[in-house]
Amino acid sequence: MTQPAAEPVHLRAAGVSVVLAAIGGRLPAVLHWGADLGELTAADLTELADAGVPATVPNDLDQVTRAGIIAEHAAGWNGRPGLAGQRAGRAWSPLFTLIDLDAEHAPDGGGRVLATGRDPQAGLDVHLELELLPSGLLRQRATVAIPADADAEPFVVDGLALTLPVPPVATELFDLAGRWGRERAPQRAPFVVGIHSRENRRGRTGPDAPLILAAGTAGFGFSDGEVWAVHVAWSGNHVTYAERLSTGASVLGGGELLLPGEVRIGPGESYTGPWVYAAHATGLDGIASRFHTMLRARPHHPGNPRPVVMNTWEAVYFDHDLDRLVELARVGADVGVERYVLDDGWFRHRRSDHAGLGDWYVDEGVWPEGLHPLVREVRQRGMEFGLWVEPEMVNPDSDLARAHPDWILQTGGRMPIPSRQQQVLDLAHPDAYAYILERLDALLTEYPISYLKWDHNRDLVDAGHGPDGVPGVHAQTRAVYRLIDEVRARHPGVEIESCSSGGLRVDLEILERTDRIWGSDMTDPLERQQIQRWTAQLIPPELVGSHVAAPRSHSTARTHDLSFRAGTALFGSFGIEWDVTATGPEERKELAAWVQLYKDVRGLIHTGSVVRGDQHDQSFALHGAVAPDRSDALYALVQLATPLTSVPGQLRLPGLDPDRRYRVTVQPPGDRPSLRQRQAPAWLGRGVELPGRVLAEAGLRAPALNPEQLLLLRVTEVAR
Repeated sequence: MTQPAAEPVHLRAAGVSVVLAAIGGRLPAVLHWGADLGELTAADLTELADAGVPATVPNDLDQVTRAGIIAEHAAGWNGRPGLAGQRAGRAWSPLFTLIDLDAEHAPDGGGRVLATGRDPQAGLDVHLELELLPSGLLRQRATVAIPADADAEPFVVDGLALTLPVPPVATELFDLAGRWGRERAPQRAPFVVGIHSRENRRGRTGPDAPLILAAGTAGFGFSDGEVWAVHVAWSGNHVTYAERLSTGASVLGGGELLLPGEVRIGPGESYTGPWVYAAHATGLDGIASRFHTMLRARPHHPGNPRPVVMNTWEAVYFDHDLDRLVELARVGADVGVERYVLDDGWFRHRRSDHAGLGDWYVDEGVWPEGLHPLVREVRQRGMEFGLWVEPEMVNPDSDLARAHPDWILQTGGRMPIPSRQQQVLDLAHPDAYAYILERLDALLTEYPISYLKWDHNRDLVDAGHGPDGVPGVHAQTRAVYRLIDEVRARHPGVEIESCSSGGLRVDLEILERTDRIWGSDMTDPLERQQIQRWTAQLIPPELVGSHVAAPRSHSTARTHDLSFRAGTALFGSFGIEWDVTATGPEERKELAAWVQLYKDVRGLIHTGSVVRGDQHDQSFALHGAVAPDRSDALYALVQLATPLTSVPGQLRLPGLDPDRRYRVTVQPPGDRPSLRQRQAPAWLGRGVELPGRVLAEAGLRAPALNPEQLLLLRVTEVAR
């Protein structure tokens, strides 16, 4: 249906309402984004719009100011403007008049609003698109354009950010920070007057990306408090921010962070910013559920059971020997591996990480018959074959760099500071793009490769494009998207993992074209417990690679039991990254039991709701997966450190149906952790049967685990 521009628009889905209106003939502003308001008449919506008009105050503007979806300086918004740019020093403060607004309500909930504004003085048009998805997730994006018939100089787009209002009750901010190997660490701050801006200039999503930026009521947790959150779906430079003005007006916003002069548009040209996703819910688990539900509803979401992966990196590193790799495959198949991935070191000159990137030909000195013998052995054992690549990078010590130094992103007549002995290949250069596409296509054509582990191991610094070295991050990001899209179009059966120094390219736009992320290069399970706990704030577990590594971590030198390593990897896309040929029969038997458990419960973990417990004691954590119909659940009680108190408290199990009855038992093989106490709680040995309300509110007495141990609990509905 088409809705007149003068009337407010009300979209509803999954317990969320969005009301927006174009007031005074300007671009639409969101009047309400939050809990469902129920059925409202046109008169109700008009009254709502009138009732929400802010008052004017002394010594301020004479007209009421609202932040539109694109906040306009000329309309009186004295915070961060939505559209920033200029045309030779002019047209820097555009003010758009609404010329068209169309609203469509979807039959299954939600809908879409399209709006167009025009500023004839600035010679600019802007097109807005806002969608409320059936999951209750909201997303919006904008395009700025110059009409084709305009007689105008190019317009330099310095920024295009979109905003959504949050109410005054949102007094606390939450986002994530981190570094390599310690990605996605939570941080909180009061939501005070000013701006909390997370600016990423790494050229990739980065280890310190906020993932989400949330505002909520004081003390909000996993299951309580009202929360609003945004995510910028872009794999290059981006900004996410929360801003509160002295007037009390507060917004969450974000968009692409453009380098100086990076985007210029002329007549008939346009620039479209990334999707900015937004979620409203009760608690952080509610926010996560919005994102997970949206991702799982996509037509291209991986539908087959996520296979058990064996990745060769921490098993052999660069020591590629056919006999050794075949033996690794044999043992892997024996314990239940379903996908075998040959990692770094298979291509020309690649005996260390100092050389070879860009020379994407199988190294004839190491593989005289190509990869065919290994691929044959892997597939004969019933496993898929996967391959590691890093198409966006180049080592200066490579045939490619020596032949085409002009294909390297650079500016200022200098090479960028090296990182990991590598530079970035300029994929916006047509010849460089064509070369990489041809090499990937040739490999996927010659070999029956089912899976690409697509790595990206350095930030983009001094990333200049072409002979003039103009800023190139935006063009590089777009070129990477085109490249992946073309590879998938030519080889639709190939799955792709987004690996970027581990989990450094994790966003919803890269996930539009990939099937898995590598959660982190950190395989120490103690660190992974926190990394995976917070990665789940955006990404469901079936998309997050999590592997069982060697007993002694190669990153931290910590040593852990197999039960702790495997129980941590269980709640993800499970794999093995360990030289299992060096293990004994008992250890292989235990590993095989964990692999079998993963196969038994992956349907539950990969379709269920992620639940996380709000813990009074930070020395332990509780998380789990609850089946969509809430008939089944699996929880992990994880002892992270030595607790302050000698006797543990109550263990509350979130997410169950309060009115159903459940049986709680320990789940083998995660049923034998090392205990601190002489006698475990009685229920641990025999199980317990209670209503879901009791398990969630009163809970069970927790066992006292030794540090860095976990216990698995299976909760199943009891038939009446």
